[in-house]
Amino acid sequence: MTARRPRPAPVPEEVLGRPRNRAALHRTELLTGGYLLLSALTLAAVVVLRDDSALVDDAVWVRSCAVLLSALVTFVCARRAARGSRPAFRRLRILSTAMTVAIVVILAVPGSFPLWMKLDQAACGLLLAGVVLAVNGRHLRTVFATDRP
Repeated sequence: MTARRPRPAPVPEEVLGRPRNRAALHRTELLTGGYLLLSALTLAAVVVLRDDSALVDDAVWVRSCAVLLSALVTFVCARRAARGSRPAFRRLRILSTAMTVAIVVILAVPGSFPLWMKLDQAACGLLLAGVVLAVNGRHLRTVFATDRP
């Protein structure tokens, strides 16, 4: 039987409280909050435009729901990371990168979504690109690095 690994200790408050660290984490929370807000507004637009099949089809419904769900998870991870959770920071790095790649693919495939949805996805991609740059940069990776024996 394998023993379960203990959870890594959270980043100490004295490290999180340093002005540069606090600013970087706050910026990440703002970007993920913007991504969540934009995703919620997109789903609201889909509901309003649901009777126009040229603007809203099944793919738009599925994509807007999936993006809203990913935005919610991304925002929660950013909030937990800002409180020092190393696993949440790791999830934030993975999810923000994966969603950015998915957005690039959607933008690159011609005719996959209506123009309005591609513009919305481009805006989401810009917000997420900021998150990806912040959480994959040396500064925050160092803050969340665990000491290895």
